[in-house]
Amino acid sequence: MFPYIFCTKMFQFSALHLCLLIGASFGSVYFEDNFVDDSWKDDWIYSNHPGKEFGKFFLSAGKFYNDEKLDKGLQTSQDARFYAISKKFGSFSNQDKPLVVQFSVKHEQNIDCGGGYVKLFDCTLDQSDMHGESPYEIMFGPDICGPGTKKVHAIFSYKGKNHLIKKDIRCKDDVYTHFYTLIVKPDNTYEVLIDNEKVESGNLEDDWDFLPPKKIKDPAAKKPDNWDDKPTIADPDDKKPEDWDKPEHIPDPDATKPEDWDDEMDGEWEPPMVDNPEFKGEWQPRQLDNPNYKGPWEHPEIENPEYTPDDKLYLRKEICTIGFDLWQVKSGTIFDNILITDDIELASKIASNVKNTQTGEKSMKEAQDEEQRKKDEEESKKGLDQEDEGKDDLLESDSSKEHDEL
Repeated sequence: MFPYIFCTKMFQFSALHLCLLIGASFGSVYFEDNFVDDSWKDDWIYSNHPGKEFGKFFLSAGKFYNDEKLDKGLQTSQDARFYAISKKFGSFSNQDKPLVVQFSVKHEQNIDCGGGYVKLFDCTLDQSDMHGESPYEIMFGPDICGPGTKKVHAIFSYKGKNHLIKKDIRCKDDVYTHFYTLIVKPDNTYEVLIDNEKVESGNLEDDWDFLPPKKIKDPAAKKPDNWDDKPTIADPDDKKPEDWDKPEHIPDPDATKPEDWDDEMDGEWEPPMVDNPEFKGEWQPRQLDNPNYKGPWEHPEIENPEYTPDDKLYLRKEICTIGFDLWQVKSGTIFDNILITDDIELASKIASNVKNTQTGEKSMKEAQDEEQRKKDEEESKKGLDQEDEGKDDLLESDSSKEHDEL
């Protein structure tokens, strides 16, 4: 997409973004959706995969926001449902170029268990039958389920198998909007950003198990029989003291047979056993440094004959569909600001506005919370007043009854 075309479209939803982008970028924008109106219904396709009752999305800025118009996005609307919806766009490859996947997530429902990630597919996806087992190219974004799972997924398909990142990236778990950005570069490096701040980076080969290890333990090698890996040995001159062995328990010397003890009826009386203060445990000889100690034996390694380097780990030959394939126990998540591009600077500029969005959301939510607090306080006070009135009526009734009896 040419810069002036992109800027014109950007103007439809954000004058701020247009100002940021003037004279900025000559990169390609492969896909972007900011859900400015209900036209999303014309392009996003719900899955009809049999056997599941999928939840519906609707357009909303949520209960609290910074700008009601600009902050609208796709919101999950039904609890305890799977969600499966996707949109197709022009096919592209990231060969010799960076790939940037960015979108915003707002779990305003204080989510307890549910996904917040996107999937990128090639052109073979049957959108009407998309489901959890549909092959994908990339899966990226937050996933929360209880206190134990609060992570950012970064999963790549490679030679027909999905590979999870080996690092643990913690996602945000509050109720405000957060931007998630994945950058994959042609030098096989990557970055993960949250709210425009780098939270993880590294090398694709190191942080995913795409390839077998470069080296393996030499199957022909074994530890020599005379290899001594004991750092200490027993002192051969150390002898156990003659008075060492003492019983662990002894009869209580202070115990006496009860006066009412009957040997014929109760059997022979035996005093209770107590710990022996002279017991020293099992004797162990003194330890000396082993003069023959060689240290731990390390298994020698050799080049892995199964290993073949791949300088194209970053490459996605064909991407043309984006989708949400999720499960949510508690609905209410809002997805927005989806961007797929090769322009890292552009993505950064768009995500840089997240602090303003969060500030507006927090301000509005705090006002709502304060209003609710006052309302609850008034309701509580009203309830106490009614309770007191009820007690007064009861006392007045009892007093009147006593007067009538007199």
